[in-house]
Amino acid sequence: MKVLIADDHALFRDGLTLQLEKINPEFIILQAANFNQALKFVETDAHISLVVIDLDMPDMNWEEALRELKSKAPNAKFVVVSAGEDNGTIRKSLEMGVNGFINKRSEPEVQQRALQLVLDGGTYLPPSVLQPSPASVVQDTRHIGLSKTLTHRQNQVLNLVAQGLSNKQIAYEMGVSEATVKLHINALLRSVGATNRTQAVVMAQKMGII
Repeated sequence: MKVLIADDHALFRDGLTLQLEKINPEFIILQAANFNQALKFVETDAHISLVVIDLDMPDMNWEEALRELKSKAPNAKFVVVSAGEDNGTIRKSLEMGVNGFINKRSEPEVQQRALQLVLDGGTYLPPSVLQPSPASVVQDTRHIGLSKTLTHRQNQVLNLVAQGLSNKQIAYEMGVSEATVKLHINALLRSVGATNRTQAVVMAQKMGII
């Protein structure tokens, strides 16, 4: 499996490489120092399965760069690493389809577990984004109707998805099959008007459901 780390700090790239090698020593790790280098990697190598990228690199606008990277590597998982936890940036990147957002200041063990979760098919969100904001509390009353339209099982699935659990992990937690979890998630997506699970979490947070 090939992993691309794109970050303009060589020491951080090397540290993250060590964490990935602890997960699987057979990973092939590629390193890019900016967005343009990252784009060249995904343009020439169709076998990159995971892209770990810092959004704060000076050579391109991060939204434009992320959009281009995802278009050139549509089958890869994307994880953002950042020194900050701006909720607006986190939600925007999730809406663009990233599979995780990791704070650079978090402990190496936390980073390793977050990467493992994404590799297992889950979604990692920093604890701060899972805490309801004052705005979402205000929205609770406006969206209580939608919240009530979700079944108990759908609400349970939604909260487990928000914790970053994969379908297999959710099935284990709920004591049901993965096929049943998929049915609940599909119904959940329709209810909140989302096209994927990470977008569902973001929209549910905006609606004040979670």
